[in-house]
Amino acid sequence: MAQDEQPQIYLITPPEIELSRFSNVLSRVLDAHDVACVRLALSTHDEDVLCRAADACREVTHTRDIALVIESHMMLVDRLGLDGVHLTDGTRSVRKARKELGNDAIVGAFCGASQHDGMSAGEAGADYISFGPVGATALGDGEQAPTELFEWWSEVVELPVVAEGALDEDRIRRLSPVTDFFGIGDEIWQAEDPAARLAEMLSAMTG
Repeated sequence: MAQDEQPQIYLITPPEIELSRFSNVLSRVLDAHDVACVRLALSTHDEDVLCRAADACREVTHTRDIALVIESHMMLVDRLGLDGVHLTDGTRSVRKARKELGNDAIVGAFCGASQHDGMSAGEAGADYISFGPVGATALGDGEQAPTELFEWWSEVVELPVVAEGALDEDRIRRLSPVTDFFGIGDEIWQAEDPAARLAEMLSAMTG
């Protein structure tokens, strides 16, 4: 990332959404802020629920020329007219996703805190790598992606990188010079006004 450029926002949906309400909330956030991409990251494996959520989110994002990717379910990308897939298994599915979806689709890979997995996923054809969580959380195995990982990546690797997981203003301030995207999700959706909460977090980029 060029030193004078600020990271872009990569929005992550909540794991569960109430469609009628969430579409309006998402619309307000996207109208208030410049967002590069939205990831549909539902916890459900109910195909009908996923399809209805994807349809609703696609209507909101595509009218604003914002990319929409779905977490894990690569076989739904073409069927639902989405822009790509976000893989959560490091490098394992990247080659398959690229072969299935073609060169025009977005293929992203979450690689935890593993520099090796990030490099391998990039070599396999990923368009971006996501590292996290960057903050402390009781979820997962407790391992965090350190600032040093992003510093090394920004110096050595050209492939875009996303910082996500347990973000706050302090971490945004620290990581802004060394990441291309901030993956922001639960940090704002739990607020009464998600758009206002996102504005607070983004102010840390220049603070």
